[in-house]
Amino acid sequence: MNELLWFLLLALDFAAIMFAFRFWGKLGLFAWIPISIILANIQVTKNVQIFGLEATLGNIVYATSFLVTDILSEIYGKKESSRAIRLGFFALLSMTVLMQVALLFQPSSSDIADPALHTIFGLMPRIAMGSMVAYLVSNTHDIWAYDFWKAKKPGRGYLWLRNNFSTFVSQLIDTLIFTFIAFWGVYPLSVLVQILISTFALKWVVAIFDTPFIYLARAWHEQGKIPASSI
Repeated sequence: MNELLWFLLLALDFAAIMFAFRFWGKLGLFAWIPISIILANIQVTKNVQIFGLEATLGNIVYATSFLVTDILSEIYGKKESSRAIRLGFFALLSMTVLMQVALLFQPSSSDIADPALHTIFGLMPRIAMGSMVAYLVSNTHDIWAYDFWKAKKPGRGYLWLRNNFSTFVSQLIDTLIFTFIAFWGVYPLSVLVQILISTFALKWVVAIFDTPFIYLARAWHEQGKIPASSI
């Protein structure tokens, strides 16, 4: 059942990105970056069994941020991808600080949410620290690598190559940094290794499946179907 839900969530994420790009253009892609990183840092607190491995949720929605930055790099250039990364970093930092302050409020006697909020967002500073470091390093590499491969292998025929080559290495960097900062000492080593393997493998699957969508995004742009943006 979890495997089917995983593919459903993957399809919904891709559909949301393409819908946003089709109707709002670059603005829609910029909007998805904070959505993805905030949702990923909430979902990652939940562990599931999927494909026989212990895994954290959040892998799909977070991995789709690499598709967004690749579309931005492909169509609008490296500078716009970098702007999107800075926006995502600001969103994550803001959520972390604001939620930590929110947890300090004394709940009323009728409150039913405070224990759940503490369970989820009590882990947030460590998760956010791991996520912010991993996010900045891996996405900076992804933008650089995409630009590198775009310069070496330009043209539509090599779009799959620069999309996948840049993302695969970036996902490895991201997974290693985030897993060890966020979960070292939280889980037994055997569980940590499973999370590391499953996270990397699932992000790779997302990277492979996102290739047709970057082709579709470029085709829409070339056909003039994407609205112009002033941002």
